[in-house]
Formats: sequence, C-alpha cells, structure tokens
Amino acid sequence: MLEEFELGVSVFTACWNAPIERVAIENPEMNDLARDRMPHDLPGPHLVQPFWFGESAYKSTGWYLRNLQPLMPTNMLIEPERNSDEWKRWNKIHRMPPSAERARLRSRSFPGMMEAAALQWAGQGLERVAA
Repeated sequence: MLEEFELGVSVFTACWNAPIERVAIENPEMNDLARDRMPHDLPGPHLVQPFWFGESAYKSTGWYLRNLQPLMPTNMLIEPERNSDEWKRWNKIHRMPPSAERARLRSRSFPGMMEAAALQWAGQGLERVAA
C-alpha cells in the first residue's frame, strides 16, 4: 500500500510540474499525508459535483488547475430531498459495499463533467491561440 501511495504522489507531482502552460488534474480531496508531499505552489482544489453537469450522483471531485478557469455548471440538477430514496441513489458511490470492483467503480469519471471540461477548457486554449 505504501508503494501505491508513493507512486500516486510521484505521478501527481510529475503532472503538476510538467513544463506546459495549462494543467488540469482530477483528484479527490487529499489526506494530510498526501497534502504534505505536494508541490509548494499547488493551489487548493476547485471542487465540483457530478449533478452540476447533469449526472444524478454525489461525488465531490477536486480539480487542480493551472491557467484554466474553474468549471462552470452546464446542466445543474435539482438535488433530491435528503434521506429520500432518490437521495440514497445519488449517494450510491459512497454506499458501495466492499468488492473487487469497488475501487474501479468509485474512481470512474462522469461523462457530463468530462464533456464540460473538454468544451470549456478547449475553448480557453483556443481563445489564447487566436489572440
């Protein structure tokens, strides 16, 4: 487990330190141990939720951004009433029982959020090239 942690820190740091103008790294909120190992210039994450992008789910997603604007909601859904059956369905990621597939299923990206990222951030890059 320590080897996986070290690999994760190494990959994240390499992505952040890449010699490119714009960077977006999707990562969950970090624990204190990971946060202590991050580059000194790393900003706090821009946190978004899948339901901001038309996905009926809760999963706080952190984006670490350099020279990109925060994602703007594109298809905000109305949140279900707390503790309702629908609210429980939206929380299915957090309620998953242990299984061989749990880590893979919990780490998946949401198409609505990825579409918003592609459209918004590609647009920012194109504006910069055209200027």
